[in-house]
Amino acid sequence: MHLPEQPIRFTRVDETNSGDHPFYEDGDNWLFLFEKTSGRDYSFSDTNNLISNLKKAVTSSPTVLNHKSRAIQTCATALRQAINAKWLDTGTLVPIPPSKAPTDPLYDNRMERVCELIRPNNIDVRNLVVQNQSMEASHERNGRPRITIDELKASYSINENITAPEPSYIGIVDDMMTAGTHYRAMHHVLSHRFPNAKLFGCFIARRILPDDDTF
Repeated sequence: MHLPEQPIRFTRVDETNSGDHPFYEDGDNWLFLFEKTSGRDYSFSDTNNLISNLKKAVTSSPTVLNHKSRAIQTCATALRQAINAKWLDTGTLVPIPPSKAPTDPLYDNRMERVCELIRPNNIDVRNLVVQNQSMEASHERNGRPRITIDELKASYSINENITAPEPSYIGIVDDMMTAGTHYRAMHHVLSHRFPNAKLFGCFIARRILPDDDTF
């Protein structure tokens, strides 16, 4: 994906598009960069291609992993342009855990890598929330029931070893905004542990449905 020459800016979820994301709640602050069209493959748009490459399995061939690495760098560059630099001086980025537990050979830390590349060596990125058991990724379920908020909450725990200093501003970072299931579970766990922190959601892309005339 070639980023546009003009600076990239976030778009906020509001009353015009919040209905596309069932677990959005009034008072949430969700920001996204791009829109990915559901039901279309990587060739449909630059964003579809970007997300497809970003989600490539860590067991892929070296050639495919090269595409994944470039997608990670592209996402980091876009976020660097969009996030207020002054916020980064005091804020904490918390990647949403991948579907696989850290001990799983399929564990994919792509969002942690994206966050760390936004401003290398000068940014607070912490895996404050750990997923303790591997689950099937949402995009791999192929029509089977998606994971629930309660299931995610039960699998999440706070890594108490890295809670100091306690964050005041937390950006929950993920690649895709779909229903909002993972964000809602993360918000519950983080707001319970850090009740005074201000939280917002930061997404590479939100899911949109195709126009009728694209079928």
